[in-house]
Amino acid sequence: MSFYLPIAEMSASIFLFLGMGAAVGFLSGMFGVGGGFLMTPLLIFSGVPAAVAVGTEAAQIVASSVSGAVAQYRRKNVDIKMGVVLLVGGIFGSIIGVQVVKLLRQIGQFELFVSLTYVTFLGIIGVLMLIESLNTIRKTQGGKVVSSRRPGQHSWIHGLPLKMRFHRSKLYISAIPVLMIGAFVGFLGAIMGVGGGFIMVPAMIYLLRVPTNVVVGTSLFQIVFVTAATTILHATQNHTVDIVLAMLLMIGGVVGAQFGAVAGEKLKGEQLRALLAGLVLLVCLRIGYGLIITPSDLYSISSVMGGH
Repeated sequence: MSFYLPIAEMSASIFLFLGMGAAVGFLSGMFGVGGGFLMTPLLIFSGVPAAVAVGTEAAQIVASSVSGAVAQYRRKNVDIKMGVVLLVGGIFGSIIGVQVVKLLRQIGQFELFVSLTYVTFLGIIGVLMLIESLNTIRKTQGGKVVSSRRPGQHSWIHGLPLKMRFHRSKLYISAIPVLMIGAFVGFLGAIMGVGGGFIMVPAMIYLLRVPTNVVVGTSLFQIVFVTAATTILHATQNHTVDIVLAMLLMIGGVVGAQFGAVAGEKLKGEQLRALLAGLVLLVCLRIGYGLIITPSDLYSISSVMGGH
């Protein structure tokens, strides 16, 4: 059954996007990630203009993150104070990101920029995750105890000024790196159409030394508000949010996430990270391949017109 997407200016099958939402929802439920870094490329691969894919996925992430954030808050896994500092930086970063999107669309280079950004970040993160997970699996199979750095260890971050006490995280650190992480994630969210959890979570764990149980809840808390602001900015300034498409992705995602959560319980943490790393690298390679092959339509005026 086909329908018309007015913002994307295309006809599409309703079952295609329901299935796409369910597939990414399944992976999100299995791996505990937002799935934006998978959904946005899939939307682009299916013919949705890059700018619409980014804006619409931001709207979908808001809905999918709310339930998770509420559940984490009830478990007292949200550091509200740190979340607010991350949020301040995130909104600042998203404002800049939306303006960059607007500028790149005007000069007709947005799709290229998005592809290069995805290849860069997915490639780096995928390789690092794969190396870490494979090393953990090897050590576990060898009977070695896998240890992590002690939470009390200090780094150069602890020497920065403007220190704040974050009681829920049991930390006394500078607000500067917290603001910078928030701004960077907000910027990427506006550019890539992602919640940024796949960057924020490792940064909070390894750089800020936030306890793992607090990281997920605090990250979701920040993502909800930053992606909401990003969605509003994209809708008002760039007119690239397709609500109909977002609703289909949400419905499919909710259903798929339930099955993914069940499947994820059957695998160990290092196995999940290895599978996720492989998936990230596959998406990276697919986007990279699209950059080097000869396009089917060598001549197009769509970019010149500043549209899609």
